[in-house]
Amino acid sequence: MTDHSTVAGTGDPDRPFRDRHIGPDQAESAVMLAAIGQPSLDALVAASLPESIRERAPLDLPPALSEAEVAVRLRTLAEQNQPLTAMIGLGYHGTVTPPVIRRNVLEDPAWYTAYTPYQPEISQGRLEALINFQTAVADLTGLATAGASLLDEGTAVAEAITLARRTNRSGSVVILDADTLPQTIAVVRTRAEAAGLDVVVAEADLAAAIAAHDPFAVVVQTPGASGRLADTEELRALADAAHAAGAQVIAACDLLALTLITPPGEWGADIAVGSSQRFGVPLFYGGPHAGFMAVRSGLERQLPGRLVGLSKDTAGTSAYRLALQTREQHIRREKATSNICTAQVLLAVVAGMYAVYHGPDGLRSIAGTVHRNAAALADDLGRAGFEVVHRSFFDTVLVRVPGHAARVVEAARRHGVHLRLVDHDQVGISVGEDADTGALRAVRTAFGLDNAPGQTGPDRLAGSHRTSDFLTHPVFHSSHSETGMLRYLRALSDRDFALDRGMIPLGSCTMKLNATAEMEPISLPGFANLHPFAPVADAQGYATMINELETWLAEITGYAKVSVQPNAGSQGELAGLLTIRAYHDARGDHDRRVCLIPSSAHGTNAASAAMAGMKVVVVGATTDGSVDLNDLRTKIDKHRDQLAAIMVTYPSTHGVFEEGIAELCALVHDAGGQVYVDGANLNALLGLARPGRFGADVSHLNLHKTFCIPHGGGGPGVGPIGVGAHLVPYLPTHPLSEVGGDHGIGPISAAPYGSAGILPISYAYIAMMGADGLTSATQHALLAANYVAARLHDHYPVLYTGRGGLVAHECIIDLRPLTKASKITVDDVAKRLIDYGFHAPTMSFPVAGTLMVEPTESEDLAELDRFCQAMIDIRAEIARVEAGEWPADDNPLVNAPHTQGAVIDDEWTHPYSRKTAAFPAGLHGGPIGGGGRDKYWPPVGRIDGGYGDRNLVCSCPPPEAYED
Repeated sequence: MTDHSTVAGTGDPDRPFRDRHIGPDQAESAVMLAAIGQPSLDALVAASLPESIRERAPLDLPPALSEAEVAVRLRTLAEQNQPLTAMIGLGYHGTVTPPVIRRNVLEDPAWYTAYTPYQPEISQGRLEALINFQTAVADLTGLATAGASLLDEGTAVAEAITLARRTNRSGSVVILDADTLPQTIAVVRTRAEAAGLDVVVAEADLAAAIAAHDPFAVVVQTPGASGRLADTEELRALADAAHAAGAQVIAACDLLALTLITPPGEWGADIAVGSSQRFGVPLFYGGPHAGFMAVRSGLERQLPGRLVGLSKDTAGTSAYRLALQTREQHIRREKATSNICTAQVLLAVVAGMYAVYHGPDGLRSIAGTVHRNAAALADDLGRAGFEVVHRSFFDTVLVRVPGHAARVVEAARRHGVHLRLVDHDQVGISVGEDADTGALRAVRTAFGLDNAPGQTGPDRLAGSHRTSDFLTHPVFHSSHSETGMLRYLRALSDRDFALDRGMIPLGSCTMKLNATAEMEPISLPGFANLHPFAPVADAQGYATMINELETWLAEITGYAKVSVQPNAGSQGELAGLLTIRAYHDARGDHDRRVCLIPSSAHGTNAASAAMAGMKVVVVGATTDGSVDLNDLRTKIDKHRDQLAAIMVTYPSTHGVFEEGIAELCALVHDAGGQVYVDGANLNALLGLARPGRFGADVSHLNLHKTFCIPHGGGGPGVGPIGVGAHLVPYLPTHPLSEVGGDHGIGPISAAPYGSAGILPISYAYIAMMGADGLTSATQHALLAANYVAARLHDHYPVLYTGRGGLVAHECIIDLRPLTKASKITVDDVAKRLIDYGFHAPTMSFPVAGTLMVEPTESEDLAELDRFCQAMIDIRAEIARVEAGEWPADDNPLVNAPHTQGAVIDDEWTHPYSRKTAAFPAGLHGGPIGGGGRDKYWPPVGRIDGGYGDRNLVCSCPPPEAYED
């Protein structure tokens, strides 16, 4: 008998999952349809979607499963994986996620349903968690400033090289230590080719390679992939040699090792990068894991990705925010520091909390145990006559067993341990936190040793012992009990507004339901604890699931093949453009390097094109927000022989189904270019139209948008690419796995399948929705957006509409006329929405001074009406400012959000009441996030962003910083 006791939502097996995912029921949908003047969902689609791209045939997907059935299916697949004790290493290590962190971060919707903290007043909890992460990384690496996370180690090294290139334009050579992780070398080669950089792998002497070349950057892996640990003086000499040659030094390092060995900042590194996976983040078959980057003083304003900094609110209270936001891609476009708009926030929170929970003493203890176990194995193997290759190491022992390496690895596998088969003669043994007595005994047995370990000699850290303190801030000394950690995590989550509290109506970002039935499987041991380089025979469950998911996604999008390797939408963009570049090069069209990008496009599009070595040419928009086809023809004629591609978002970034999309594709194809359709807005097409069928050659898909992987506070994400048959040979490959095309572009991410550990979420969503459910979800997304546009039309202009005055799945509310008349800005409205219990829509994108609203299909009519009423009430408040009833500089909007402390202060001098300030939605009842007992109180008032940028503080501040 199957046990469904832990499966969510099985109490009503006759109710389809689609009815749980889609917010409005039949009666509510009828009300909404009447409000927009449409008789049915099918009529709404016919009225808004161009007939030229409409698909009539249903998607060829398996019949929908119930929540109980999909739970059984995924549990069966997880059981087909064999997550033995992982001692393969290569940047992925066995770890132990403290249950209090697993349960209250990784599995808690208060953390995993949160959005990127662009509204800092309601993101103070996750921002504090991220500054803990930044502090831990900066302390451990010995460098001044660390970022808020990157995607993985391989791409972090590539980003560091790009940073070095921005600050040092002389030469084009980057030198990599031969002991760099093989996947990192391959990712760097992929990126470098497009950037026109020369990669030299110093197979012999790194110092000699520096002398022989003119490098702008030198990458040192310490400890190395083989386990070798260089002593501090050797590393200092290498850094001196590199600096003398004018190069920046990049250290790829291990956070756990840095608790015992000299940090990079103390021996001369300019930049340190790596993965924080072994700080409590499950292996997840390769991801998601939070990469990190730390830099010396002077480089902090060049950091890619995000950076959390300390500022203050209007009352002078210390508060966190994203610092240096002018670096964001929608502002700097092709000049952005990177194309990363997706970090790995949720996993960075896990890693940061691991450091908080264990503190410096606990981390030293874990690292010490790991090192002693590795040293004991090395000593025993040496006494038994085996050659231990490296005298100094932290956790990885490289052993020579001439001609018998495969036999040893297989023997260990039979005893429950995965070792690394380096080559015919060498075996790698990487000891993790989870390597218990049984696993260590199995390794000894595999080498033919008796089970009793002998006496262990001195440590194997050579001249690399750390002498400096780290994690001295009180936060790393105050939550070591489970009670303390539980309460700390709860206190932080209470400061945030996530999807578990209320609607997050963000245009372009699709904050829809992340169902529990989709989330539960990622914690199954078979999915969570498998090393990405485990033998294929031990990953059959993953192989089946990934193959089925890629097949389903190809069917949904109309493409020939899908690769799930890109681990963010930004990486998908880059991968798609690189496949296009490889296609042109294979045909001898090496001059095709121009990428056309509409003026309204996502900022990452331009940044991705620049990273792919393409020249960005902007195409204008018409008054309705569509691509200007006349300007497109002009740009095509001008660049016809150099045209590589066009990147276009469909429906448009303005939230409109453009009538000319098929003509656009034909124009580009006629000129020899390829069409890239950004998949950010696929939630408006799914089941209705397929990009691969209406003229697109490649798309990336945001699984963290359309396919229900949660945003996790700004990551994880997955950005697979789908391609036409002619581009299949160029799909991403990997040096340690047989994936991708025959002439692939190389790896785009460090792991063969990117963030494989969260793919069960999208798999479950598609399996439970089925073809009809996915189509219905799209129809209801269109319905919700048009309902909001219709309700707000008489109060705010809706900036862009398509035929019949309809929008797609999002609409843009234009506040510019109101700002001109009242001085109330889009920022004021966004902050005032917090008082009403809402996260603001997307601000000033793609048009400055506007709000872009995407309600999604998951919100029911009551929540849609609550949002619309809040916006209508805010319009009435603006009218009072316009009429002079409230001063332009003292009213509920410019003073929003109102904290609890502000409204209970003894002194109240404002021309509106405390009730108006804090309870605009009423004092009683209401949904979570609304008025009365469920009131959400922002922890801080309006934050002064400029102050934070002028006074950049990006690690845990001293306690006195909070005393004001």
